[in-house]
Amino acid sequence: MTRERETLEMDVLFVGAGPASLAGACHLARLLKAHNAHAAAPVELTLAVLEKGAEVGAHGFSGAIVDPRGFRELFPEKFDQIPFEAEVGAEHLWWLTGKRARSLPEPPPMQNHGSYVASLGRLVKWMAKEAEALGVDVFCEFPGRELLMEGDRVAGVRTGDRGVGKDGRPKPNYEPGVDIRAGITLLGEGPRGTLAKQLDARLGLSAAANPQVYAIGIKEVWELPKGRFEAGDIWHTMGWPLWPDLFGGGFLYGMQDDLLITGLVVGLDAENPWTDPHLEFQRYKTHPAIASLLAGGKMAYYGAKAIPEGGYWAMPRLGGDGFCLIGDSGGFVDGQRLKGIHLAIKSGMLAAEAIFAAAVSGRPLASAGGDFPARFEASWARQELWKSRNFHQGFERGGPLALVNAGLGVLTGGRGWGVINRLHAVAGHERLQRLDAAGSDFRPAAPVPVDGKLTFDRLADVYNSGTAHEEDQPVHLLVADTSICVDRCAREFANPCTRFCPAAVYEMVDDPTQPRGKRLQINASNCVHCKTCDIADPYQIITWVPPEGGGGPNYGRM
Repeated sequence: MTRERETLEMDVLFVGAGPASLAGACHLARLLKAHNAHAAAPVELTLAVLEKGAEVGAHGFSGAIVDPRGFRELFPEKFDQIPFEAEVGAEHLWWLTGKRARSLPEPPPMQNHGSYVASLGRLVKWMAKEAEALGVDVFCEFPGRELLMEGDRVAGVRTGDRGVGKDGRPKPNYEPGVDIRAGITLLGEGPRGTLAKQLDARLGLSAAANPQVYAIGIKEVWELPKGRFEAGDIWHTMGWPLWPDLFGGGFLYGMQDDLLITGLVVGLDAENPWTDPHLEFQRYKTHPAIASLLAGGKMAYYGAKAIPEGGYWAMPRLGGDGFCLIGDSGGFVDGQRLKGIHLAIKSGMLAAEAIFAAAVSGRPLASAGGDFPARFEASWARQELWKSRNFHQGFERGGPLALVNAGLGVLTGGRGWGVINRLHAVAGHERLQRLDAAGSDFRPAAPVPVDGKLTFDRLADVYNSGTAHEEDQPVHLLVADTSICVDRCAREFANPCTRFCPAAVYEMVDDPTQPRGKRLQINASNCVHCKTCDIADPYQIITWVPPEGGGGPNYGRM
């Protein structure tokens, strides 16, 4: 059964309905509207946003404390309508030991006066409505699966097929993906985007950059008794249970309706193959100070997402013939400030300005991709990222030295302890140490009892993420050689995918038909689209691709 593939023509195509894409679409539509109101020769462009989730916001995930600078630039006349939860009120920074929480003064990068607690899902839903009111087409359940290339020029995107069975054969409801051709394509897919990864492999966008390094953020939203906290109260924690071996820390943010966000960020650049971020998050909640905040509450929502932490020096080439990389896809995250939403918004706006300039001058829209990086370099976004350019690299030397480097970075405008402006780094998966190496003494972490009230197993958390996929479809987690999993990886790293995945996607199960009595089982329907497996696999043989459109978590309240 075959059907002819449809082709659509667009001028400007944004992939991913996150804050970067929606900001870019809104800003470009407004620039065109203002220009056309007075121009003798109006410029008309068709603008579209593709979203792989069932609705805008379904896959939007962040902490989130929002620096309002981006929103104030984008929506100055509607700023009071933006659905933030609350302005940041009381701020706390705790250093955790096994039993105690000691208050610390907040270093300047972690001070949040004037910022806002927010649900990213709610923010992007609101932004999408603004975009549609400006004439932007927003298409949900359209995952970008392949780039359309003409030589080294990006000419658009092919979306994923629908109605394909596990066996790879078309089902009766089969619909081929659509080829959406565009003058300029903006990739705002989030961290480790499928299309951005394809483009990097083809054009070498990261050849001159530090390897991007990532953390995983794991988060729950709790319903708590009234009066426990005020919306806008925030806590950040350092130390236990990660210190000094693992990068990361915890957070708790007060939302409206007596909802409290709690979460843990864990670096995906650990040396210990036994590292288990989900386990450490459960352990984190058992700390007396955290447990007392959550006491009497109910966990309502769960999610996880990778975070690009590499900073300025890990940013790839951001644009080229027919494309721009925006938001997390371009590395627009300030790891030192724990913020990226305002930078994502600014990246989309800068790309929009490059496209607008090309359009009104009569140049091909594809040329805007060459203009965008220079606009970034001249912007406040670059100035901010420059100040934290060597922040994460310090953590390769261990926790105490990382704090020294961070402090020196504040004093030296981002240089840190380096005598030059750039500290180099290695990819996180390359730091993983083999268990069968001489002298290895890594051991599994102590277990955390699961009580279903404060602590949960992976499957319970996946249930609370609202994750759902069409069961009869090809597995979207592609493992190039599963024999490595049952042989080399079992000996060398004890199959870390079974631990670094926060959703119980990967299991090593008994199978007497296999040479070593084990095989890899992929529970693809559990996947929360965090991309951790694609990032942290020590052999880099796992490739995450979008499943059938509409599948995945539902993070609308996250």
